Amino acid sequence: MTDSSDIPEAADPAVRELAEIPAVEVITRSAVMLMSAAAEKLGLSDPDPDESPRRDLDEARRLITALAGLVTASVEYLGPHAGPVRDGLKSLQLAFREASAAPDEPGKGPGEKYTGPVW
Repeated sequence: MTDSSDIPEAADPAVRELAEIPAVEVITRSAVMLMSAAAEKLGLSDPDPDESPRRDLDEARRLITALAGLVTASVEYLGPHAGPVRDGLKSLQLAFREASAAPDEPGKGPGEKYTGPVW
Protein backbone atom coordinates (compact mmCIF):
# COMPACT_ATOMS: atom_id res chain seq x y z
CA MET A 1 0.00 0.00 0.00
CA THR A 2 1.30 3.44 -0.85
CA ASP A 3 1.33 6.21 1.68
CA SER A 4 0.02 9.45 0.21
CA SER A 5 3.16 11.21 1.42
CA ASP A 6 5.16 8.94 -0.96
CA ILE A 7 3.45 10.43 -4.03
CA PRO A 8 5.56 13.31 -5.38
CA GLU A 9 3.78 16.58 -5.99
CA ALA A 10 3.53 17.77 -9.56
CA ALA A 11 6.73 19.49 -10.60
CA ASP A 12 4.82 21.74 -12.98
CA PRO A 13 2.36 24.10 -11.30
CA ALA A 14 0.31 24.10 -14.52
CA VAL A 15 -0.60 20.46 -13.92
CA ARG A 16 -3.98 20.24 -12.21
CA GLU A 17 -5.85 17.48 -10.51
CA LEU A 18 -8.47 16.05 -12.85
CA ALA A 19 -11.12 16.65 -10.22
CA GLU A 20 -10.39 20.39 -10.34
CA ILE A 21 -10.99 20.72 -14.09
CA PRO A 22 -14.53 21.78 -15.04
CA ALA A 23 -16.47 19.19 -17.06
CA VAL A 24 -16.91 21.57 -20.02
CA GLU A 25 -13.13 21.90 -20.27
CA VAL A 26 -12.63 18.12 -20.23
CA ILE A 27 -15.31 17.70 -22.92
CA THR A 28 -13.87 20.50 -25.07
CA ARG A 29 -10.31 19.18 -24.77
CA SER A 30 -11.54 15.71 -25.71
CA ALA A 31 -13.32 17.13 -28.75
CA VAL A 32 -10.20 19.02 -29.82
CA MET A 33 -8.10 15.86 -29.47
CA LEU A 34 -10.57 13.88 -31.60
CA MET A 35 -10.65 16.68 -34.19
CA SER A 36 -6.88 16.86 -34.39
CA ALA A 37 -6.51 13.10 -34.70
CA ALA A 38 -9.20 12.94 -37.40
CA ALA A 39 -7.54 15.76 -39.35
CA GLU A 40 -4.24 13.87 -39.24
CA LYS A 41 -5.92 10.67 -40.44
CA LEU A 42 -7.48 12.65 -43.30
CA GLY A 43 -4.01 13.90 -44.24
CA LEU A 44 -5.00 17.52 -43.70
CA SER A 45 -1.70 18.45 -42.07
CA ASP A 46 0.20 17.66 -45.28
CA PRO A 47 0.54 20.00 -48.26
CA ASP A 48 -1.19 17.40 -50.44
CA PRO A 49 -3.66 15.37 -48.35
CA ASP A 50 -4.14 12.91 -51.23
CA GLU A 51 -0.47 11.94 -50.98
CA SER A 52 -0.25 11.91 -47.19
CA PRO A 53 1.42 8.82 -45.72
CA ARG A 54 -0.77 9.33 -42.63
CA ARG A 55 -4.08 9.18 -44.51
CA ASP A 56 -6.25 6.39 -43.15
CA LEU A 57 -9.93 6.90 -43.92
CA ASP A 58 -11.05 3.92 -41.84
CA GLU A 59 -9.40 5.42 -38.76
CA ALA A 60 -10.70 8.90 -39.65
CA ARG A 61 -14.26 7.51 -39.87
CA ARG A 62 -13.98 6.10 -36.34
CA LEU A 63 -12.61 9.33 -34.90
CA ILE A 64 -15.22 11.51 -36.62
CA THR A 65 -18.02 9.22 -35.45
CA ALA A 66 -16.71 9.33 -31.87
CA LEU A 67 -16.49 13.13 -32.09
CA ALA A 68 -20.06 13.34 -33.41
CA GLY A 69 -21.31 11.21 -30.53
CA LEU A 70 -19.46 13.33 -27.98
CA VAL A 71 -20.67 16.60 -29.47
CA THR A 72 -24.28 15.44 -29.79
CA ALA A 73 -24.37 14.11 -26.24
CA SER A 74 -22.74 17.17 -24.67
CA VAL A 75 -23.84 20.13 -26.82
CA GLU A 76 -26.11 21.48 -24.09
CA TYR A 77 -23.10 21.83 -21.76
CA LEU A 78 -20.68 23.43 -24.22
CA GLY A 79 -22.18 26.92 -24.10
CA PRO A 80 -20.23 29.29 -26.35
CA HIS A 81 -17.94 26.44 -27.42
CA ALA A 82 -20.79 24.51 -29.08
CA GLY A 83 -20.77 26.47 -32.34
CA PRO A 84 -17.05 26.19 -33.07
CA VAL A 85 -16.98 22.52 -32.09
CA ARG A 86 -19.95 21.74 -34.35
CA ASP A 87 -18.32 23.70 -37.18
CA GLY A 88 -15.11 21.72 -36.75
CA LEU A 89 -17.04 18.46 -36.82
CA LYS A 90 -18.91 19.46 -39.98
CA SER A 91 -15.64 20.48 -41.67
CA LEU A 92 -14.15 17.07 -40.91
CA GLN A 93 -17.26 15.30 -42.19
CA LEU A 94 -17.08 17.27 -45.44
CA ALA A 95 -13.33 16.65 -45.76
CA PHE A 96 -13.99 12.93 -45.31
CA ARG A 97 -16.63 13.00 -48.05
CA GLU A 98 -14.20 14.79 -50.40
CA ALA A 99 -11.39 12.35 -49.60
CA SER A 100 -13.50 9.27 -50.24
CA ALA A 101 -13.19 7.57 -53.62
CA ALA A 102 -16.81 6.44 -53.28
CA PRO A 103 -18.54 8.92 -50.92
CA ASP A 104 -21.17 7.58 -48.55
CA GLU A 105 -24.83 8.29 -49.20
CA PRO A 106 -26.08 11.41 -47.37
CA GLY A 107 -26.81 10.42 -43.79
CA LYS A 108 -24.46 7.41 -43.94
CA GLY A 109 -21.12 9.22 -43.56
CA PRO A 110 -19.06 9.24 -40.38
CA GLY A 111 -21.07 10.55 -37.46
CA GLU A 112 -24.09 11.40 -39.58
CA LYS A 113 -26.31 9.06 -37.61
CA TYR A 114 -25.79 11.56 -34.75
CA THR A 115 -25.65 14.84 -36.69
CA GLY A 116 -27.90 14.17 -39.66
CA PRO A 117 -26.74 14.45 -43.28
CA VAL A 118 -23.89 16.81 -44.07
CA TRP A 119 -23.69 18.45 -47.48
